[in-house]
Amino acid sequence: MKKIILTVAAVFALTFANAQDKKEASEGLSKGDVLLTGDFNFSSATKGDAKADDLTLSPGLGYMMSDNLAIIGQLSISSGKTDDGAGSEVKNSGFGIAAGVRYFLTPASKFSMSIGAELGYASNKEDDGIAESTVKTTSLSVPLGLHYFVSNNFAISSTWGGLGYASVDDGSTDKASDFGLSVGMSSISFGLLYKL
Repeated sequence: MKKIILTVAAVFALTFANAQDKKEASEGLSKGDVLLTGDFNFSSATKGDAKADDLTLSPGLGYMMSDNLAIIGQLSISSGKTDDGAGSEVKNSGFGIAAGVRYFLTPASKFSMSIGAELGYASNKEDDGIAESTVKTTSLSVPLGLHYFVSNNFAISSTWGGLGYASVDDGSTDKASDFGLSVGMSSISFGLLYKL
């Protein structure tokens, strides 16, 4: 009986040690992983008596279809207020949705780079207390990303705007479009990635 208990204890200990080794080696991403992402941006600017505050929250969900390729969907909610200091105030609120794919160059390591393609739609409403206006934007972008896993499941992410095209409809007869490459520091956003 004593030999059986010792044998079971030894098998359990080896199994536990093996599971720990696998867990330690699971940093990064692999096929079948479900990803929760989130970006948070807040800005507040003051010039004399004028003040502008903006807040954007963008939660997302992704799935690793292969070891390198993920599909990503993201919502975006924004709110802001601009006060010119002379009694005029403009409030804005917005909603957006985006979907796309990301290719991770080194998915199984702590540090990974990604390139993606994303199609998005956003609607932003402005209200100055007298009239309301709505601006609708359709966009296509190729964002670049860097991701660093600080633990097996948790990563800090940064995304550059990259190459992008946007079509803007403000309700007038003339629609605006914009095409460009943004890789400056002002086009970087930081976020979090959690692997389930």
